[in-house]
Amino acid sequence: MSATAVRDPRWAAVRAGLYCGWIETRQAYTQPASLLFYLTVRVMYAVALVWMRGKTVPGTHFALGAMVLPSLLGMSIAFGGLAGPATAIAYDREDGTLLRAKATPNGMLGYLIGKIMKFALTTLIGIFLMVIPGIIVADDLVFDARTWLMLALIFVAGMMSTVPIALALGALMKSTVQSMMVILAVVLLIAPSGIFYPLTALPPWMQWVGQAFPLYWVGLGARSAMLPAQMAGAEIGASWRSVQTFSVLGLWAVIGMLLAPALLRRMARRQSGSALAKVRERVMSKGY
Repeated sequence: MSATAVRDPRWAAVRAGLYCGWIETRQAYTQPASLLFYLTVRVMYAVALVWMRGKTVPGTHFALGAMVLPSLLGMSIAFGGLAGPATAIAYDREDGTLLRAKATPNGMLGYLIGKIMKFALTTLIGIFLMVIPGIIVADDLVFDARTWLMLALIFVAGMMSTVPIALALGALMKSTVQSMMVILAVVLLIAPSGIFYPLTALPPWMQWVGQAFPLYWVGLGARSAMLPAQMAGAEIGASWRSVQTFSVLGLWAVIGMLLAPALLRRMARRQSGSALAKVRERVMSKGY
């Protein structure tokens, strides 16, 4: 590492963010409530995959579990990057984390990097907990070097295209309750995203809606990594559209990285020690 990089305060903020992300991930998996939530969802997915063992897609000889596993992985990446950060920022606003980041040089950059790191790690752990039983039951999938490379690229692109956008949306919400609207929006977008049902079978307007958001492209990338080439016939244009996948996800990543720091700083400017004290007093009065 060059001396210039060491002296660069932005690089210091990135390193601090990566370290904070690791610490928050470790805390999430050592707190009983958080650990129970993460494990329960993944165990449910694993049980569903095991239940599908030996079953095939109606009208074909293709394993049902092999068809469902890429969809589950795509949804986990997209949902992990969109739902968690939007609510986390509301809690960080109320406990003073954002106020401390505001007072630190390049603190918002470090905060953004830390959140990307945390939710990337928690999502990655969840993916491994699904892939392990998935390998057992998905007989028609081939896990070769190309599969793992493509999944790694889709994972990185998925996290970079969703976490910053989720933080930007969360910065616009004024309370924890309002931040739940982001989760509701993500749930509603699952239907036109092609995650569980081919987008080609939906009305044209829903196809355009689905293709406008990262959920569809993350799911498409996961399917292109794990399904055989002939399964691309069910996709738009009978193609996996890999170039378009990374182009759209890259565009969303750029938009998110531009919007998130600006909106976080805007939200932090509206905070003060007295405002934070009022929030804490209100929360304590409700018995939370």
